[in-house]
Amino acid sequence: MAKIWVYAELHQGKLQPTSLELMARARELGDVEAIALGAGARAAAATLGKHGAKVVHLNEDQAFDDFIAEPATDALAWLYQRGAPDLILFGFTPDSREVAGRLAARLGVGLIANAGDVAATDGAFIAQVPYFGGAKVASMRANRKPVIVLVRPKSFEASEAGGSADIKELALAIGDSSKRARITERVVEASEKVKLEDAKVVISGGRGMGGPANFPLLEDLADALGGAVGASRAVVDAGWVPYSMQVGQTGKSVRPGVYIAVGISGAMQHTVGMKASKVIIAINKDAEAPIMKMADLGVVGDALKIVPALTAALKARKG
Repeated sequence: MAKIWVYAELHQGKLQPTSLELMARARELGDVEAIALGAGARAAAATLGKHGAKVVHLNEDQAFDDFIAEPATDALAWLYQRGAPDLILFGFTPDSREVAGRLAARLGVGLIANAGDVAATDGAFIAQVPYFGGAKVASMRANRKPVIVLVRPKSFEASEAGGSADIKELALAIGDSSKRARITERVVEASEKVKLEDAKVVISGGRGMGGPANFPLLEDLADALGGAVGASRAVVDAGWVPYSMQVGQTGKSVRPGVYIAVGISGAMQHTVGMKASKVIIAINKDAEAPIMKMADLGVVGDALKIVPALTAALKARKG
């Protein structure tokens, strides 16, 4: 049976959701071992076991939290020398990308990035990678092992499988040569009341909102629904809202219960990041907009009138 590693990314002591999403696919592909590094690694081991990890390799050295990528790369390369896996899965996040790229260079193998899925076929691993703004999907096969694949967040739905993991301490020391780029400050954007990737309801705005001055209308609706506000690439490129709000191939992937696209035409670049939403509602003046074809409910009209009316109705219902 194939041996699969999942890089269990931690951020300020918390296990990142994308790690558990990877576990859901990894346990279908083989025997799973997770690698958790930094503060919170030991606490995360129990959760990783419930999600299918048979072994969790961990080390809580402070260097993993204070320095960029190199300590984690060293740890993975060190572990690789003691038991090579067939496949290593990383989330397609900024931190994991740093580690995966360095590890691939260290091991002399390639990597496949931005994948939406991974499957095992005839002893090989095939990754599905969208291109042309998500309009096409390429099947990519790595010719050498270990196969390293970075998977977009929200590509799989996390779920527990039961069980527990054996915990193995990584008995290595991080040298000074790996402590060259220190993290000096972490800043949390105050506007992100509910994390976009984790929101159960996402309201995203596009050019149909008319300008940045109208985005507070979406924030009011998001507050009423307990959701988060996203945006299309067009309005991010125009400087209306920050990049952290961008949904799509070059932004964040979301998988909420309800996705409300307001004034968004539905370009492939955007829809590839939200098409896994359970229910899609589109509000747009153009009944022929591409987003209407994938929406479960399409509302044709002026978003600047519909959104405030919807917010008022929700607030009135709540009393």
